[in-house]
Amino acid sequence: MISLEHVTKRYGDRMAVDDLSIEIDDGDVAVLIGPSGCGKTTTLRMINRLIEPTSGRILIDGTDAATLKPEELRQHIGYAIQSVGLFPHLTVAENIATVPKLLGWKTARIVSRCEELLALVGLDPAQYSRKYPRQLSGGEAQRVGVARALAADPPILLMDEPFGAVDPLNRDRLQGEFLRIQRDLKKTVVFVTHDVDEAIRLADKIALMRDGHLEQYDSPEQLLDHPETKFVHDFVGADAALKRLGRVRVDSVMRTGQATVRADQPDAIEAACASESRFVYLVDADGVLVGWIDSRVLDRGTPAAEAATRVDWRQAAVRPDGSLKEALARMLALGYRSLPVVAAGGRLLGHVTLSDVEKTMEGGDAHLADHTDNEAGSIGGGGE
Repeated sequence: MISLEHVTKRYGDRMAVDDLSIEIDDGDVAVLIGPSGCGKTTTLRMINRLIEPTSGRILIDGTDAATLKPEELRQHIGYAIQSVGLFPHLTVAENIATVPKLLGWKTARIVSRCEELLALVGLDPAQYSRKYPRQLSGGEAQRVGVARALAADPPILLMDEPFGAVDPLNRDRLQGEFLRIQRDLKKTVVFVTHDVDEAIRLADKIALMRDGHLEQYDSPEQLLDHPETKFVHDFVGADAALKRLGRVRVDSVMRTGQATVRADQPDAIEAACASESRFVYLVDADGVLVGWIDSRVLDRGTPAAEAATRVDWRQAAVRPDGSLKEALARMLALGYRSLPVVAAGGRLLGHVTLSDVEKTMEGGDAHLADHTDNEAGSIGGGGE
């Protein structure tokens, strides 16, 4: 646990952080957010003593950080920043190995750890280990930065706008990777961002700050539903229901039991026509989504052979660990009222509908419902 007790930081007459007290539980992601100059980065840097508090205490598992040597403290805290800070003259593997080498790890252990971490952040060790930072894209460099922060397996990870310098598409992917890694590793993370949507998606707790003061420290749901001040309400925005979708995973409302036929079977079209469901999904021999048939298209007189809609699952489907906000955005972009849900390789798992999204936005218990729906017309996979 990390405890900040009445922490204050002054620069002359300017109060950067004023009497801040929060507790961060083990394994939680605490996001610090607020306008520029609110004190969030200063707070982060006081945790690993890159900045010393003027007064107050920071306790890590009950130990006052001020009683530890800075280098000893930092050996147990990973640090990832927006500008990445990779050493340009070192390879990716050498960058990741920086702290383990300082700790005296044996070469074999370091090599194994580098390969493990590159795989963890979604980079092929055989392809990336020998590359230099100048050969990486922005998103790849950020992944390496996270890997380096995790190299010595620290229990605490500090992240200062780590995805802020990449484009929106890579930012979304990096956030997804971070959530996947955090589910596996359960580090205690303190994360600084200026992006409300990012905070809501990633945080267990959010500390919203203004002018060095703490306005509210709560779960994303509480912050959205019960803002304690007008500033909090205005900062998170009026679209709380839409933002809440970023907290709900697709697989929590995913429907299963959809009508499915093998696309390579000679009688696939006939089998689809005989189904009572409006939409019938077409899959290959491995269960990978290749398209669907809409019975209403057949009803309009379209020949059966032309009724199938062929799709690339990478564009027309969503992942189970994605958010309902992502699913809604994809539906709106494609003009669909329902989307298939697929595993990493495109294998069909189920589908999610616009009505599921609407129920969640209304605060309903859609995620508790029985989603094994084979009722005619209820399974959607295509556009209206």
